Amino acid sequence: MVDICIKKLKENINIPYNLLFLADDSKEAIDDYIKRGTCYGAYIGHEIVGIYVLLKTRPFTMELVNIAVKKQYQNKGIGKKMVLDAITKSRLKNAKILEVCTGNCGISQIALYQKCGFRITGIDRDFFKQHYEEKIIENGIECVDMIRLSINL
Repeated sequence: MVDICIKKLKENINIPYNLLFLADDSKEAIDDYIKRGTCYGAYIGHEIVGIYVLLKTRPFTMELVNIAVKKQYQNKGIGKKMVLDAITKSRLKNAKILEVCTGNCGISQIALYQKCGFRITGIDRDFFKQHYEEKIIENGIECVDMIRLSINL
């Protein structure tokens, strides 16, 4: 695993949309949850190589709403380290549940979350058809449904 440091992004830093767009195509959605949540960056030296956004959604519930790693750094354990960091930070904020959602076509994402202890708790049918104008294709599969996973903390 690569040696990385995960820390909260400073308020005055430019938002790294290039990373956030790897996980979400909607700038409108990104802007909304960035205002309500906290961004954390994964750094190798001074280079930001990954990002995630954590926000409180309900009493005792946090959601990991965007997690992305630069393509050249993927499959090196950085995503898993960020998910585990989000779990730790959620516990420190006294959350009892951490949720994460991904598209039905995100096979590697679904596997990652399950390896970190998350379980599938629901499916929001036609979520991407209703909320995204452009059709999303990943792994040769059209992204239509949102898979919701959660872990008890």
